[in-house]
Amino acid sequence: MEAAATLSIDIGIAPACEALEVPRAGFYRMKARKAAASLESKKRSSPKRALSAEECQGVLDLLHTDRFVDKAPQEVYATLLDEGDYVCSIRTMYRLLEANKEIRERRNQLTHPAYQKPQLLATAPNQVWSWDITKLLGPAKWRYFYLYVILDIFSRYVVGWMIAPGESAALAEKLIKETCAKQKIESGQLTMHADRGSSMRSKPVALLLSDLGVTKTHSRPYTSDDNPFSESQFKTLKYRPDFPDRFGCIEDSRSFSQGFFTWYNTEHHHSGIGLLTPEAVHYGLAEKTQKARGEVLSAAYEAHPERFVRKRPIPPSVPVAVWINKPKPAPVSEEAVH
Repeated sequence: MEAAATLSIDIGIAPACEALEVPRAGFYRMKARKAAASLESKKRSSPKRALSAEECQGVLDLLHTDRFVDKAPQEVYATLLDEGDYVCSIRTMYRLLEANKEIRERRNQLTHPAYQKPQLLATAPNQVWSWDITKLLGPAKWRYFYLYVILDIFSRYVVGWMIAPGESAALAEKLIKETCAKQKIESGQLTMHADRGSSMRSKPVALLLSDLGVTKTHSRPYTSDDNPFSESQFKTLKYRPDFPDRFGCIEDSRSFSQGFFTWYNTEHHHSGIGLLTPEAVHYGLAEKTQKARGEVLSAAYEAHPERFVRKRPIPPSVPVAVWINKPKPAPVSEEAVH
């Protein structure tokens, strides 16, 4: 068979097998076995830049600690960077968890048809706010508490929130007025976006926004993707490990929300803003944090440059523009090309 393989290079497989009286079927089986063995050998080999078995186990042990067991790899990565430590990339953490079957999607994934949507742009904090109301389950069936949240879409900072026993335009008006005063909003500075709930479209709220010089916009009916930032923030709230099935009383819901929004604004490393906290972006602390992270990554690169294949690592960047439904670029006509 080996002789036939050597001869086939010069004269072809069929003539070589015929000249040496070797069955062609057996020749092809031999080639298939060799190819499979070569592929298996490649699978077993590990690149030099890969983490060792001990290092992989160390990363898994770190992810299994009480401190990080309920946090996503991007949260762990950002927390360690801020503490001056680098163990591996976010992708490597995900790969190790996936190999141990420790990753699963907890949320139902929905797809929506394409529609014409409102288009809003923010290039700095306090230009566009998104606000919405969600229900929190109370102690008994059909008993709810209503959580009002106002979110800055550029920084993801929750600028105002409130829990009430019901949905009320008067309460929404009070929250908006107090939040604008706290953030020192000037006339003509802000746009507030919301869905088409009764409180959002109420006359008292519309008159208040007009008096404050705030522009208001609304989502299309039955289209939650027109208000994506508020919807995403509510998912973060309700998929927290300590979020209860029900709240015993309105005081319980307020106590939980107080802790959650403090964590969300000051500790949560948000993937949409370069793994920084909303507070850092909202109050202009992003540059200092990014500089410190860059020094940590540079030190990691100097220690093991072989582990960074494409380029020297840099911290995730902070977006300079945030859209609600960014417009698609206009198609280029043939006349413009010529």
